Amino acid sequence: MPLALHLGTDDLTRCRFAISPLCQTHEALRMLRRPRRHGYHRSWLRRVRRTVDGLDLALLWLFVAPPGGYTPDFLGAPPEVPYPAFDDELARMRATDPALAHAEMTRSLACTPGLIDSPRGRAALDDPAATVRRLADLTERAWHALLAPDWPRHRAVLEADIAQRSRRAADGGLDALLTGLHPTVDWADRTLTLRRYADVADAQRPDGRGVLLMPSVFVWPDVVSGFARPWQPTVIYPARGMGRLHTAPEPRPPQALGRLLGHQRAAVLAGLTAPSSTTEQARRHGLALSSVSAHLSVLRETGLLESRRQGHYVLYARTALGDALVEGDAGPGTA
Repeated sequence: MPLALHLGTDDLTRCRFAISPLCQTHEALRMLRRPRRHGYHRSWLRRVRRTVDGLDLALLWLFVAPPGGYTPDFLGAPPEVPYPAFDDELARMRATDPALAHAEMTRSLACTPGLIDSPRGRAALDDPAATVRRLADLTERAWHALLAPDWPRHRAVLEADIAQRSRRAADGGLDALLTGLHPTVDWADRTLTLRRYADVADAQRPDGRGVLLMPSVFVWPDVVSGFARPWQPTVIYPARGMGRLHTAPEPRPPQALGRLLGHQRAAVLAGLTAPSSTTEQARRHGLALSSVSAHLSVLRETGLLESRRQGHYVLYARTALGDALVEGDAGPGTA
């Protein structure tokens, strides 16, 4: 039987989105252990394979369960705010109640016969507080080695997904949002049905707190929902556009735009296919932060870009006029 989440009135009014760098870190690690998820990330896998081999993540691998198993929820708990910083999420993970950590680690180890009574399993459970600290240290190491360098680009993909789905909700209401969440997710009669996710007796049920919707770069082709109490019911689904994350060629601005704005400034404008930070644009174009900052300021002042703060970052995005210039279809008098 598929997993059916029945949403009451309170749940419907409290559905929300979030982006979690901590959850993305652990989804990246799960992806490494699930070959069916590799398809869109082979170039990334080739790039990070040697890095992964040198990280010594043995304790994390103990709990990043194989398909069908259970990974402790505290490793990547549903965030309490829409756009948490990684450091804040890591601090929350470090503060996990040892009793909760012991219960979730026990459940995870029990998925593999004999593991709970093995020396590694007993050592992890004997001092759950110390194990949580070690897991947090390893998670921090994995984040900085695997995701942090590319996080602005990942975040832009996730942001674009949420923006697109929010527009669907604005145009067609919650029905339009939940109906188009994923081909394997059905929405009817106030019930969200995950057809690829097996129903189990202890599956988390909506309880008035709403369902948290989290796009992920690494979860494809799965849709994941499995957070047990006390965590908020959550659905993690593949983000739109994630297939272009590692393969999309850098957009080239029209030659006329380069003559008008200068080639560097035109390249920055053309490269903003999704909301992006100064740091990401500097890395993408191989320019100094000061140069990119100056270009972005001029483009914003002339109405080609808009900016907004997102957590610790300021994200820049093209306006309609900026889109028209890049696409080469601005009419007379628009530039």
